Amino acid sequence: MRLTILSVAYPFAPVSPDAVGGAEQILSALDAALVAAGHRSIVVAQEGSRVAGTLVPVPAPAGSLDRESRAEGHARHREAIRTALARHPVDVVHLHGVDFDAYRPPSGTPTLATLHLPVSWYGPDALAPRPDMWLHCVSGTQHRDAAGLPNLLPPIPNGIDVTSFSGRHAKRSFALVLGRICPEKGIHLALEAAHVAGLPLLIGGRVFPYPEHERYFAAEIAPRLDARRRFLGPLDLARKRRFLAAARCLVVPSRVAETSSLVAREALASGTPVVAFPAGALAETVEHGRTGILVDDVPAMARAMREAATLDPDACRAAARERFPLDRMVAGYLDAYRRILAAARPLAAVS
Repeated sequence: MRLTILSVAYPFAPVSPDAVGGAEQILSALDAALVAAGHRSIVVAQEGSRVAGTLVPVPAPAGSLDRESRAEGHARHREAIRTALARHPVDVVHLHGVDFDAYRPPSGTPTLATLHLPVSWYGPDALAPRPDMWLHCVSGTQHRDAAGLPNLLPPIPNGIDVTSFSGRHAKRSFALVLGRICPEKGIHLALEAAHVAGLPLLIGGRVFPYPEHERYFAAEIAPRLDARRRFLGPLDLARKRRFLAAARCLVVPSRVAETSSLVAREALASGTPVVAFPAGALAETVEHGRTGILVDDVPAMARAMREAATLDPDACRAAARERFPLDRMVAGYLDAYRRILAAARPLAAVS
């Protein structure tokens, strides 16, 4: 059965294999897999996105992402979704943004929303019951937090293209942080730990133009940078692979309930252990003492950054191959789409 899937990205970040955010990377991988399997993939996303299927581009906001510009972005997204639904016979709409309740299509179209972020970050309207709306989580830990939500499907754990991170590189002395630069990611704590450990730390990521993110970078990140602790800016996929393969460890200093940590899985596939706080689903990804070290505070993080070089890169690679294959994730989404369509047919007959 050939499916037509309309994937809707978060309005304020581009989709591509080089994307910084995990939700955008998952959408990109799923779009490519759908096309490769002979399905039709349509993607509503910010202009400049690169997709394998058909892109319905939405203008990127200019300037700061304040409340007014976000409201304008939501309006543009709603119009793009209406246009796509009018032009294409869509089977399932797949929403990926944390703000999807601001632009989800009206009732009548089977819709799946992936909860990429902590459940508590979604508004009550997003999680309210709707007969043609299904939800799912990306880890077992997050799924337990979501227990009781209406139309909640089994979790679909995030997968990665393990083979694309299999390149070998001589290990260097630096620790690495990758991701969005924002307060909840706790990157200033990794900088503090690197200073305590006396190790170089490289930070790859993007400061999105939210006022609070820009203030965080100016107040908490920039003052802690020096010749050995450096901010690299966004890394494309090729550079990310090289840095992940060469790093002594990846540091994930987030103190919020991480739902999956895609970059931690990419690090393991690269043969690089992960040092992290055991926040949310990180304990599902990192096997303490084998593929990484879970810590409770900055001093312990500093010690773990030094000790991580003693962990076996091949054990990290083997864990990634066994536990996080991309094809398993894709199969989970295809099964979810078919389950939704099967459940939606009786609803359509009644209406």
